[in-house]
Amino acid sequence: MKISRNKYTQLLNNIGATLNQAKANAIEAVQHQLLKANWLIGQHIVEYEQKGKEKAEYGSELLDKLSKDLQHRHGKGFGKSNLYLCRQFYIQFPKFRTSGKSTTKQLTNKLTWSHYAELLTISDDLARAFYEKQCIKENWSVRGKIFSQKKQ
Repeated sequence: MKISRNKYTQLLNNIGATLNQAKANAIEAVQHQLLKANWLIGQHIVEYEQKGKEKAEYGSELLDKLSKDLQHRHGKGFGKSNLYLCRQFYIQFPKFRTSGKSTTKQLTNKLTWSHYAELLTISDDLARAFYEKQCIKENWSVRGKIFSQKKQ
């Protein structure tokens, strides 16, 4: 059986496209789970801090202790600043939704945890919303110079 070069190239391209799509789908699924986990971590922290009250008590050393204990049990990624961002993530986005229409602030699958972590460092709600929209519209990279320059 003689292999047609054109048909073989098409087969090779089809397999490559299938693999690339599978990789993209896997990355999207992992990103979604990371967003969800960080949101839930923030929820656990806020609910623990508030103990059923409307606002948390100030002066708590919770994040310091929690950071040390989580790093001991689960390894890297649980620094105090990251836990603070998880907490802020939950507060800024009180409903975890990544699709559908809602009047509450929504998350988007178009942004990663790294995007949200950067956006949460912006204290002004209006500015944060602007940069969030720009990140999506212009497909800004977190590590790219554009995002860091625009954020300042």
